[in-house]
Amino acid sequence: MTSIALSMTGADLLKLRKKRSTLIWALVLALLPIVIFYAVNAIEHASDASHEAAGGIGSFHDGVRLLGGVFFGPLVAILIGVEAGTSDSSAGVFRDLVVTGRSRLALFATRVPAALALCWTVITAAYLLILLGTFAFAANLPTPGGALVLEGWAFVLLATGVLCTVAVGLASLINSKPGAIIALIAWQVIASPLISSISSLGSGRNFVLTQALAHFGPAGIKDGRGTEVVMAGGTALVVIVGWLVVFLALGAWRTSTMDA
Repeated sequence: MTSIALSMTGADLLKLRKKRSTLIWALVLALLPIVIFYAVNAIEHASDASHEAAGGIGSFHDGVRLLGGVFFGPLVAILIGVEAGTSDSSAGVFRDLVVTGRSRLALFATRVPAALALCWTVITAAYLLILLGTFAFAANLPTPGGALVLEGWAFVLLATGVLCTVAVGLASLINSKPGAIIALIAWQVIASPLISSISSLGSGRNFVLTQALAHFGPAGIKDGRGTEVVMAGGTALVVIVGWLVVFLALGAWRTSTMDA
C-alpha cells in the first residue's frame, strides 16, 4: 500500500510540474518580489548613505513577512493548491482514473502531499534568496542567528503549507480553478484584514486563518497589514487544525461523490 501511495503521489507531483504556466508564475511570484525588494534597498543605500543597508535583521523580517504573511507566498500556495485540486477533472482524466478501480479517497489524498512538495520547494528557494540578501547586504547591521533562521523557515512553510492544503480542498469541492483562486485571494487579501480590523467582533476574529498563522511567526513578524489579533497558542492551533479538517473533509467528500 505504501508503494502504491508513493507512486500515486509521484504521479500527481509530475502532473503539477508539467503545468508550466502554474510553475513559472509560482516562481515569479515567489522570487521576483524578493529580488526587487533587496535591489531597491541596495540602490537606495548606495545612492544615499542615510538609508540603512539593504540586509540585516530588519530586512529579514520584511522578507519573511512578504513570503509568509502578506501576499506573494500565500498566492503561490493558492495557485499550486488549486491546480492540484482541479488537475484531474480539468485534464479530463478523472473518469479514466476511477475506471481503473483506484479509490476516490486515495485520488484526493495524494493531491495534498504532491501540492505541498511543489509549494515548499518553491517557497524554500525564495527563503534561501531572502537569506542571501539578508547576509550579503547586511554591512554593519545585525543579522539573524541560526535559531531565528530556522524559525523563519518553519513559519513560511507552515503559513504556505496550510493555505496550500486548504486550496486543494476548496478546489476539489467546487471543481473550478478560476472560482477557487478568486475566492481564496478575495478571502486572503480583502476579507481577512477587514474582519480582523473590526474590534467589535471580539473573539470571533480568532477564526481568521491568517491571524492564527501569524501567532506562530517569529518575533517581529506580524500579520503585515496593520492588524493583529492576540490569541493563545492553543486557540491558534485549534483554528488552524479546524480549517484543515473542514476543507480536507469537504474536498474528500466531493471527490468521492462527484460524477465520473
